[in-house]
Amino acid sequence: MTSADPFGMEISRHIWETRYRAPGEADIGASWRRVAQAIAVAENREREQWAERFYRLLDGFRFLPGGRILAGAGTGHRVTLFNCFVMGEIADNLVSIFEALKEGALTMQQGGGVGYDFSTLRPAGMTAQATGSIASGPVSFMRIWDAMCATMLSTGARRGAMMATLRCDHPDIETFVDAKRDAPALRHFNLSVQVSDDFMAAVAGNRDWPLVFPVHEGEPADGPLLQRRWTGTAAPVPCRVLRTVKARELWQRILRAAYDTAEPGVLFVDQINRENNLHDRETITATNPCGEIPLPPYGACDLGSLNLVAFVAAPFAADARLDLDALADSARLAVRFLDNVVDVSRYPLPAQAEQAHRTRRLGLGITGLADALVLLGLDYDSEAARTLAMRAMQTLRDTAYRASVELARERGPFPGFAREAFLAGGFAARLPEDIRDAIAAHGIRNSHLLAIAPAGTISLLANNLSSGIEPVFAAEAERRVLGTDGSYRTHRVVDHACHLWQQQGGHGTPPTLVEARQIDPLAHLQMQAALQPFVDNAISKTINVAADYPFERFEALYWQAHALGLKGCTVFRPNPVTGAILSQPSEGEQVHCCGLEREAD
Repeated sequence: MTSADPFGMEISRHIWETRYRAPGEADIGASWRRVAQAIAVAENREREQWAERFYRLLDGFRFLPGGRILAGAGTGHRVTLFNCFVMGEIADNLVSIFEALKEGALTMQQGGGVGYDFSTLRPAGMTAQATGSIASGPVSFMRIWDAMCATMLSTGARRGAMMATLRCDHPDIETFVDAKRDAPALRHFNLSVQVSDDFMAAVAGNRDWPLVFPVHEGEPADGPLLQRRWTGTAAPVPCRVLRTVKARELWQRILRAAYDTAEPGVLFVDQINRENNLHDRETITATNPCGEIPLPPYGACDLGSLNLVAFVAAPFAADARLDLDALADSARLAVRFLDNVVDVSRYPLPAQAEQAHRTRRLGLGITGLADALVLLGLDYDSEAARTLAMRAMQTLRDTAYRASVELARERGPFPGFAREAFLAGGFAARLPEDIRDAIAAHGIRNSHLLAIAPAGTISLLANNLSSGIEPVFAAEAERRVLGTDGSYRTHRVVDHACHLWQQQGGHGTPPTLVEARQIDPLAHLQMQAALQPFVDNAISKTINVAADYPFERFEALYWQAHALGLKGCTVFRPNPVTGAILSQPSEGEQVHCCGLEREAD
């Protein structure tokens, strides 16, 4: 296929035409040129040469930048090139609440998804000392955000996406975890519970678990108090114990809600913060809507995915291999590309621009893993597949970090770089010694470099690749795409590896193509766990289980996720609330916030 006509499927062309094609572009090659030239504007020298290098990186779907980059770069539209943001702390007063709502609306208007930690809002029934009014609780205010999001139609046909998190010791935690049991409720939110190591230990020991809230200045400090480091506090603060529950009962309630409604997800916040390269100055409590980028207030995700399929040599042959050298070459250039995005993008809010330039966070990852494994003759749920995926991700990690060091030598390290603290972080401690030595000598351009996003829409653009590190959902399926008029268009599609197999004269499906429903859920978890040590941000991964999957085994997956050191866990079980993943939603049916029409790419 040529860049002039690279589409093997009608849906891929449709995605390009409706989401990423700018006026006057005759083919996708023109889109690649537009994006490459826009990103090369950040170069001080050899701008045309860099534009050509970026074009070659994009051509052939080797590198798939985040959708906001593809849709907005070089168009002149007042849009951000960042897929998503975590918004600022919401102070517990009406002025701050509605200021935060306004900031979210402005961010969505420019195409960004948003994430919030609502733990700062006092629980329902608590008296506000200043006015004597009774608080309605964080979930009630989330409904206002949900209504706002429903009115927003951002760039192209992408509707706003939101993430809400809440601490596991907030007094309204039960209301939060049960919020999606009413199918129409909070349709535009993903929900995740911040689960601490202390809570998991309390669950294991079947201990009591206090639900608390900080004592604000001027409030009486009566009743039992505990010292807790709360969202937005630099040190532990006195918190009033409002009531006590059994930790195990709360844990069961969280997981029963996830079992019945696919939400909430679980964020293991202590592991997130232990592994944070900026552990010395950030306490992270929220993520972007799809969970692959844990972020501080006003942090942004600058996403791009390398298409592993493009690096498979001799597909389906006995000597098929993944060209790791070529993957490294593309990764090196992709780091420079994404670093440039920080400088050429618009930002909806000044605080977002300041945070992005201070840390220069990137989220370079992979997509098409499952299809690449099929082309290589490997079963997704095999040890050989996990080993190959680890080699690919290790190559990406090492190349990206070395490239960022070289950028630091050329352009300077990120402004917030502190050598000793950076190298003392949990992730940095595992880097190869030569990379650690180079960081010590020259600094590093980007505080974080790696994330694995869902990559659903951009993978469809690249001829229906398997998304991110997910297994092939089905060899053939119907995919729905949201149009600019709000209606859905359904396409019958064939998975990329299966399509290529048939083009080469194969019959049926390739021998190693295993659909998601045929894979043991533990194998999903094992693939995520195999790659997490090489990812400094996080991984968006959904563990699919059957509708009749026993709850006891469902619960065990979360325990295993915590034991394996993962940063989060999301398990999807088909049920009457969530419905099918790929079919047309029925009236009142919940649509996942990171579904095809809303996902953060």
